[in-house]
Amino acid sequence: MASPFLYFTDDRLSRAELSAACLDGDLVELGEAYIPADAVETAALRAGSLTRILGVTLAATHLSAAWIHGALLLPPARHTVQRAVSRRINVVPGRQLVYRDLAVDPSDLQLVGGVRVTAPVRTLIDLARIGDDEHARAMQLLAGTHPASVPDAITRLEAGVLPHKRVALALLRRVAVGEIRKT
Repeated sequence: MASPFLYFTDDRLSRAELSAACLDGDLVELGEAYIPADAVETAALRAGSLTRILGVTLAATHLSAAWIHGALLLPPARHTVQRAVSRRINVVPGRQLVYRDLAVDPSDLQLVGGVRVTAPVRTLIDLARIGDDEHARAMQLLAGTHPASVPDAITRLEAGVLPHKRVALALLRRVAVGEIRKT
């Protein structure tokens, strides 16, 4: 069930009505939805705003998960999603999605705001393995908001066989020892 604080286009109000409410200062945009201007932005509301994109078969990962966990102030321009179910699904990714077909292990997922999101440890690992500045910065910010997850991410990476493992481990170790500022 969606939060009563979330307003989706054409659910209760049209896009024109939602835009007018934003202009009046009654609502603000949050991800793919709108919330009352005086509502406290929470992880549950950020995640819930992606309900229509994720449904029950997809999970928010990478930058999208970092935003939901509170590491990023703004949502990414394109949300990264992966299958949250083991069976193949027919997904027609829209322009606002980066779709990865590999299923996320259920142990790496959390239910936040009614949708599945990769847990902070898995999100740190995913972000560190990408290797570009945007993902590295998001990883550093997530490490600052979830510092206890950094040693677990390092341990998981050391035990696993993954592409870009060495670069990710080096980056996470630098964050762990404070060589890279976490906030």
